[in-house]
Amino acid sequence: MNKRGCLLFLLLILMTALLTACSNSAEPSSSKEEETGENLQETGGNLQIGVMNDPVSLDPHGANENVSNSINSNMYDRLVYLDKNLEIAPGLAESLVQIGETTWEASIRKDVQFHDGSQLNAEVVKANFDRIRDPEIGSPVAFLFNMITEVKVIDDYTVHFETEFPFAPLPSHLAHPGGSIISMGSIEASYEALEKGEDAFTPTNERPIGTGYFKFEDRTPGQSVTLSRHENYWGDELAKVDTVTFQVIPEDLTRIAELETGGIHLTYPVNPSDAERIENGPDTYLEQANSTRMVYLGFNTEVEPFDDPKVRQAIHMAIDKDGILDGVVSGIGIRADGPIAPDVFGFSEQIDKITFDREMAKDLLAEAGYPDGFPTTLLTDDDRERQDLAEMIQYQLSEIGIDVSIDMFEFGTYLERAGNGESELFLGSWGTVTMDGDYGLYPVFHSSNKGSAGNRSFIEHDELDQLLDNARQATDEEERLELYRKAQNVLAEQSPYAYLYYPDSIAGVRNEVEGFFQYPSGFYFLRDVTLKEE
Repeated sequence: MNKRGCLLFLLLILMTALLTACSNSAEPSSSKEEETGENLQETGGNLQIGVMNDPVSLDPHGANENVSNSINSNMYDRLVYLDKNLEIAPGLAESLVQIGETTWEASIRKDVQFHDGSQLNAEVVKANFDRIRDPEIGSPVAFLFNMITEVKVIDDYTVHFETEFPFAPLPSHLAHPGGSIISMGSIEASYEALEKGEDAFTPTNERPIGTGYFKFEDRTPGQSVTLSRHENYWGDELAKVDTVTFQVIPEDLTRIAELETGGIHLTYPVNPSDAERIENGPDTYLEQANSTRMVYLGFNTEVEPFDDPKVRQAIHMAIDKDGILDGVVSGIGIRADGPIAPDVFGFSEQIDKITFDREMAKDLLAEAGYPDGFPTTLLTDDDRERQDLAEMIQYQLSEIGIDVSIDMFEFGTYLERAGNGESELFLGSWGTVTMDGDYGLYPVFHSSNKGSAGNRSFIEHDELDQLLDNARQATDEEERLELYRKAQNVLAEQSPYAYLYYPDSIAGVRNEVEGFFQYPSGFYFLRDVTLKEE
């Protein structure tokens, strides 16, 4: 739709206070689509992407980590999605309208087929969100939708989402990859597996069936996942390349070498220390953008001595974040003073901040009963940036008498151990994918989400819970912002995390790739990617 049409729709939104949209396409078109040339191949080819770990699950309701979400976002559609302007746009729902304080109406597209030929309708949509919210299924993205009390089928192509309280960020939550829609057959197979005592996510993980512009082709666990173009895709445009293969290459230097030699066409993430190498390479370029991700040092608040806020504050105070930015990520990022990145709704400059002060940190440790420090272990994964970060924190904490041993595991084991509370200190990151502070705070710090759902510090604090609950229910933006500010001040006092930095999203790309676009969340969508041949 042209700009004039979008403006008319925006005026309609303002007049009616309804959520509508300016486009019928499932993903935004690339700004490079119109580039032509005699020596360019605009469509076709086999896109090769290097990723750092095997996806946890190809069931979009069974994982909530970057590699899984990035792959799944290309096989499945959501009811709505964030476009390139980070605004809500229609996906499988032609419209999503709030028709009451606690009621949202979604009008489902007609004539949309899944990759297995089955039909999308309101019953399928209801079954998806019932499954995500089913505690027996145990979805790690259930927290995204736990405010929904019921999904009602109104007719074949209309559903109502009833929420426990007014919840303004619902469209943003529905746009998360965790809101992806799988086929009814996949849902039925999931419950059959559950009845047999098997993992409910196994059937879809082994045979993913969505409605997306790519469909599942093949997988070799630990090595690769291959998708092929869905020729019967419901949207206005098909994917440009024939296939996409996600190659699992854990070592980042190996991924860079493969990028330089043409073994892969792009890779994400890129270690900041390798950014200059890619930028200056004759056959590669760097895609860099602000991110919504926050890297942190976490404390297991249920184990001694980290059950004492003074100890946590002392460690937070002993960390030289500017030194970490320069030494670990080559200055590619922003120092983090709070859990919410600057581009996210809920960010505030007016929050209490813990600043670097080594002498005060020593005093706090003495007050807590540890004048000479103590030994501890730091859990991390085997990413090179995390290794460098762990070593720098190890050194900085030694300056206040804390002797840190580093426990390093591959990513899947790391996630499991952190989620199970098998840690004392741990390094992690959290991206506010929805661009709304609710996602940046509620799953990470509310006591109802302790463990693998997001609250890996296991913090339980009544005032914090109440503030986060109230912020979810507030309908006034200024009220929500004030509640988030207060919540962040409680977090500064309690310090379940020492916030470190907001890293830029960095992808390495070969020159023949055009149309690649990454979101602040770090996810990328590949419908518009083309491979040109000189």
